[in-house]
Amino acid sequence: MTGQGARWTADQVMALAPDAASRKSGSKLAAPGPWSGAGAGAGAVWGLCKGSGKTAYRTVVDIEGEEGPGYKCSCPSRKFPCKHALGLLLLWSGGAEVVGAAPAVPDWAEEWLSGRRQRAEKRAAAGADGATGGGGKEPADPEAARRRAEKRHRSITAGAGELEQRLTDLLRGGLAGADQRGYAAWDETAARMVDAQARGLADRIRELGAIPASGPGWPERLLAECALLHLLAQGYLALDGPPEEDAVREGSAVRDGAASEPAGGVRPPLPEPLATTVRTRIGLTVDTAKLLADPEARQRDEWLVLAQRDTDEGKLTTRRIWLYGRRTRQPALLLSFGAAGRTPQQWLPVGASLDADLAFYPGSGRLRAALGEQHTPPVPGHEPVDAGGTVTDALAAYGAALCDDPWLDSWPVVLTNVVPVPVQPGPSWQLADADGDAALPVAPDCGQSALWRLLSLSGGAPLTVFGECGHQGFVPHTAWAPTAADGTAAPEAVLL
Repeated sequence: MTGQGARWTADQVMALAPDAASRKSGSKLAAPGPWSGAGAGAGAVWGLCKGSGKTAYRTVVDIEGEEGPGYKCSCPSRKFPCKHALGLLLLWSGGAEVVGAAPAVPDWAEEWLSGRRQRAEKRAAAGADGATGGGGKEPADPEAARRRAEKRHRSITAGAGELEQRLTDLLRGGLAGADQRGYAAWDETAARMVDAQARGLADRIRELGAIPASGPGWPERLLAECALLHLLAQGYLALDGPPEEDAVREGSAVRDGAASEPAGGVRPPLPEPLATTVRTRIGLTVDTAKLLADPEARQRDEWLVLAQRDTDEGKLTTRRIWLYGRRTRQPALLLSFGAAGRTPQQWLPVGASLDADLAFYPGSGRLRAALGEQHTPPVPGHEPVDAGGTVTDALAAYGAALCDDPWLDSWPVVLTNVVPVPVQPGPSWQLADADGDAALPVAPDCGQSALWRLLSLSGGAPLTVFGECGHQGFVPHTAWAPTAADGTAAPEAVLL
């Protein structure tokens, strides 16, 4: 521990690395030898690392920034964090004396820290002013916003109608030859949906293009995904009008929310919050600043950080952070994005607990949230036994969530008292209830190294595992080792 809160674990530090090469290089620098002038304090870690030149590299990490960790190093690397920042953090996380508590931050580090934190405060104040109409700015023209919403409404309506026709043509011709048509036809259809400002439809269409090459049984999978795409298009056409909000966003760019009048005859409108879920799946989301300014959307709780995962999605890196509220008993998902080659800025230490406000986006399930004010720094968390259940409980939770959102791929669940079991013959695995006769298959695309690590952590004894339960099986993300027999060692979160 330090004056700034709990030290991170080595796994938490390694989760920050932008790639495998950085993890390897950072590990080599996690030794006292090349470091001098290092210290920790005031929510930061700093040090001088000897390199190949005459001048040591100045490295500083802001570990308590309002917008997540920040890194500054005088080395020429374009990776964030660089290997020097990773090595310094590994030294600090291991409790090395060379990175002990310091009475003061050196001037070269303090200059960057103060500048970064002041800029973060200004952005936060500007966001709050914008959300509440303050800051001396005139409110947006409601009439202009309405016209833009109606224009996008017409565009998405036309796109949904065109998609329905294309799906009809595809099914009329049969799916048997879809593997011979190549990806170009799917890409062209996706581009049409982008033109129609329905990016959610475009993303699902691109995923369809990969199914014909996914192995045996692909026609059934393609038909199922086409059905879900048809359901989404029809769901949007069933909306009874544009949303009342005058500003919605898609990603970081302003997008105008809209809905469609019923097509093909009179039909009952979709109820809320299913209508909001459809809009979100189409590509319309609520402005984050306004969401955080809405007191009814915010929930303060002690949030346990269950897991973090980064996925490469072409030109973007998407980071998912799962939380669980100790008082509200509600799961939450934080999403953040980084440009290709850069890790997303938002980060929380897995296994830690923090007192913070979350604002939940509207819609079915209310899973996705935005992180608001953090009232205290993260502190060591607890094993989420109170959030867990059996395999049967996990399947029931996924089924209930699927009823609210038919396009849901998976649902976050905690399994308690389960044992990992390799299934022979073959590479399949299961997580079996230690006190029952139910087992949950592990998803086939789960890495074998993570599963063997889970087995070694268990040692044949039951343990607690967090992951996602979906139609392909269970994907484990984090595990808590079995409690020591004497009860002296508290379980520690281990990323898989």
